[in-house]
Amino acid sequence: MDSTGTESSAGTGAEKDKAAVGLAKATPAPAPAPTTAEAPDIQSHDTFVIKKTLSLAAGEYVVSVARPDGSEGEPVAYAREKRLSLRGQVTVYTDASRKSVLAAFKGRDHEVGYMYDVRDASGQSFGSFYEDAGASFLRRTWQVRQPGTMKLTGRERSRVVAFVRFVWEFVPYLEYVPFIWPYRFKYTESGKPLMTVTKKLGLHTRYVLEILAPDIDRRLAIAHTLALDALEVD
Repeated sequence: MDSTGTESSAGTGAEKDKAAVGLAKATPAPAPAPTTAEAPDIQSHDTFVIKKTLSLAAGEYVVSVARPDGSEGEPVAYAREKRLSLRGQVTVYTDASRKSVLAAFKGRDHEVGYMYDVRDASGQSFGSFYEDAGASFLRRTWQVRQPGTMKLTGRERSRVVAFVRFVWEFVPYLEYVPFIWPYRFKYTESGKPLMTVTKKLGLHTRYVLEILAPDIDRRLAIAHTLALDALEVD
């Protein structure tokens, strides 16, 4: 209080400043807003392991970077295929939360039979693939297209295993039983090997995708590998 009996406004202001500081310390800072997960850096990797687990309603795929010993390393992609839904459409996500799309493919009628366009999260096409029906009579054969880069022809290596798999599909109820015997697709361009997909031996569905060319879009290669399994029985 000053000589006139009035409280000092300066003193009151200082006390308000102290109170404001104390309030700021007591109030926690707001949590940062969630952000959409970024696509993992998969282009720098050459070998991936794809594992599939089955439930009554769906098949779930987890794609991991392969370690030097061949085991699964860091997961980089995830997909879930509803077993009772219309085949021909699969979305690949960056993780199991299914918040960020890595790639998606969907079939459409085409002069070659059934073409599968592969698109990114924005819907932009960056590749396609289709089964070569004529060449697939004895051994399943696929054509994989990456515009402006390369055209791959993927063919099952063993005629014997290809025939057994062909018969397997027509045996009642076996279509729901995983084919345990290993098989391998080899992808070439002008005779040069550029990619392989190997189904490993075992009761559990497991594939190894090996890419030998740095220009192959890993998203396209992963999407096509999933299609080899998801589209196996039409």
